[in-house]
Amino acid sequence: MRGQARAFDREGDAQLVRQAQGGSAVAFQALAGRWNRRLIAHAWRLLGDQEAACDAAQAAWVEIARGLTRLRDPVAFPAWAFRITTRQAATLIRQRQADRRLARVLEQAAASEPSAISPTSSEFVASTALHAAIRRLPPTQRAALALHHFEALTVAEVAVALDTPVGTIKTRLMYARLKLKAALEGETHD
Repeated sequence: MRGQARAFDREGDAQLVRQAQGGSAVAFQALAGRWNRRLIAHAWRLLGDQEAACDAAQAAWVEIARGLTRLRDPVAFPAWAFRITTRQAATLIRQRQADRRLARVLEQAAASEPSAISPTSSEFVASTALHAAIRRLPPTQRAALALHHFEALTVAEVAVALDTPVGTIKTRLMYARLKLKAALEGETHD
């Protein structure tokens, strides 16, 4: 009985795929309705994080929508969709690892940065507070800030260095500056 139900679902899914390949948005929505939870569950098993799993599944659906017309065998949709979701989850894992590596490098660089300021001066206290606030920034904001302000790269150069769109770099810099300002004003008002 279970095998028959599975075969029926596969054929129903294959029919939706054929219709979606023909341009039916309704069929694509129905297909997404039938498969979205499964793809999120698959991504969760790989990532162990619900929010990241939703992100991976969403990215997978974008890729599925773009490539559905190239799927030769509509019955193969489940394996194809799971493979795409697996790739998206792997991309998120690589991004997490890169963010952790970048955070370690920036922390080491901040810790080893020489200071010409006297340990008793108010400038040293402000500099220490600034460096502490920078270390508390998210890795992506910290990286953008360090490259732009400490390495004197333009926003476009930072975008190339971090393989990120220019608009995203501008947003990261804006939020980093706001967080630093709030942290430093908090330091001076205490």
